[in-house]
Amino acid sequence: MGTPDYAAKSLRALLGSRHRVRVVVTRPDKPRGRGQQMEPSPVKQLALEAGLEVLEPVALRDEAFLGKLRSYGADLGLVVAYGRILPRAALDAPRLGCLNAHASILPQLRGAAPIERAVLGGLAETGVTIMQMNEGLDEGDILFSRTLPIGATTTGAQLREELGDLSAAMLVEAVDLFANSAAPSPVAQDHDAATFAPPLRKIEAALTWKDSAQALGLRIRAFAPRPGAFAFDGKTRLKVLEARVLNQDPGAAPGTVLGVSATGWRVACGDGVLEITILQPEGKRPMSALDYARGLRHTADSTHTLRDGN
Repeated sequence: MGTPDYAAKSLRALLGSRHRVRVVVTRPDKPRGRGQQMEPSPVKQLALEAGLEVLEPVALRDEAFLGKLRSYGADLGLVVAYGRILPRAALDAPRLGCLNAHASILPQLRGAAPIERAVLGGLAETGVTIMQMNEGLDEGDILFSRTLPIGATTTGAQLREELGDLSAAMLVEAVDLFANSAAPSPVAQDHDAATFAPPLRKIEAALTWKDSAQALGLRIRAFAPRPGAFAFDGKTRLKVLEARVLNQDPGAAPGTVLGVSATGWRVACGDGVLEITILQPEGKRPMSALDYARGLRHTADSTHTLRDGN
């Protein structure tokens, strides 16, 4: 059970293993892109290419869906970024229940957006946890976890790729253990130590210059390249794709452009200075901050101020 590209990695790994995938469950097709054409999820596309049967239930408690799910006689249900909370009847359909590969070291970062929240929180590491699912939000007993360091410049997109690879490998390993009757004993989570990763909101990508340069740098990394942290230069919406935090006294009001050089565009923050290196004006391609500054009719000096994104 899964939906995005992140989950498709796990399906691909399972298809290359010695185990047999009986059926794939994913979210229904949805309109995507500028034309809003109905498109299947990446997991569905891969499943159809592999000749697998695909179920796209609208209601997970629908008895017709649950009966179909039971009919496969599956040993295990494997869930990766499906995007819906499964009812008990669905969890119990496979003989040995359902396993989930969650992109954090549980009980940290339970919820829908553990990857971006790990970057936003400035964590030095995160990882993947394989758990036996229950009806709660990522509250199931832990089978095993693996950590992954978060680099000083790692973006949300880069971390998603790394965790997707780790998740796929760990999920195949988990199924191997169950097939060999060697599954580790599940360990209950410390619910008092839980932290949460709620769904991302678009407004969270907005840059507010009174914030510290450190906080803004984390925001830019977490949201790069999509949806992209953003601010405004006059009426022009600028997506900031890459920046460096400078430990300098800004000496000017937040949002003030302190200068432009070959290395970037230095902007005063509430605490420290942010040097923007790569940005993308709305409707244009990504470019260096220097190239963008060269195209401006005004001079990027202390009289030039960027507006907040919100």
